[in-house]
Amino acid sequence: MELTQIDRVATISREDFLKKYFRPQKPVIIERFIEDWPAYHKWNLDYMAEVAGEKEVPLYDDRPVDYKDGFNEPHARMKMREYIALLKREPTKYRIFLWNILKEIPQLQDDYKWPDFGLRLMKGLPMLFFGGENSYTFMHYDIDLANIFHFHFHGKKEVILFDQDQNDYLYKIPHSLITREDINFADPDLEKWPALKKAKGFVGNLEHGNVLYMPEGYWHYMRYLTPGFSMSLRAIARNPKNLGKALYNVFVMRHYDNFMRRMKGQAWIDGKNARAIERTHKKLGIGV
Repeated sequence: MELTQIDRVATISREDFLKKYFRPQKPVIIERFIEDWPAYHKWNLDYMAEVAGEKEVPLYDDRPVDYKDGFNEPHARMKMREYIALLKREPTKYRIFLWNILKEIPQLQDDYKWPDFGLRLMKGLPMLFFGGENSYTFMHYDIDLANIFHFHFHGKKEVILFDQDQNDYLYKIPHSLITREDINFADPDLEKWPALKKAKGFVGNLEHGNVLYMPEGYWHYMRYLTPGFSMSLRAIARNPKNLGKALYNVFVMRHYDNFMRRMKGQAWIDGKNARAIERTHKKLGIGV
């Protein structure tokens, strides 16, 4: 893979963000944008255990997709206090994914401000993500292909990004939002996955207070180098093509995939995994 470091700036104006990153749809890490937020000074694992300790949270790990799993169905549940104690005690693969703080802990809204990047943010969907040391998300893109602002708190995280124009090289699973789950994007086996040699993307590390902008529909793989958490805010896709894909994903694709899981069981999952390799290699003339 050919990975370029994501641009980094200390801070940025609305005008420069729109000109240099939103319009060309290019990622950027803003290092000091939120230092005036109460969250910048307050949000760490201990604070989250204090304000949300008794809340039961959904947990996900890195097990392969199973036909019995529903769309975004959690693998386990635990009280937040217990989960944070686990994060601090030892490495764990359990992550919190898409936890809506507006719904669960309304008082946390007082700790952050709605930033003005020149895009209309969806104010009902601020989401938190937690992970333990060396836990990671599979390479995926979001169902709504939104513009995403990812605010990182506590610890360090590695991010690898690809644009949608790299789909032919990533072993994308049909009728899905993920690539082959057995690819280790932190250290891929390029003999086993030769198409990745042609993939061109971005890489960067996030620390406390950094903001990552991910353009519409960007593939993202995130690995927690240390225990930590992030919050994402999103703005609807502006590109008509991306907006069309988002509507298809929400109203057609995910329902079709769930229907086929019920009808064909694990054979549907296994077949999609096989087709990901066949289609990728066929397009590139590998092994043909």
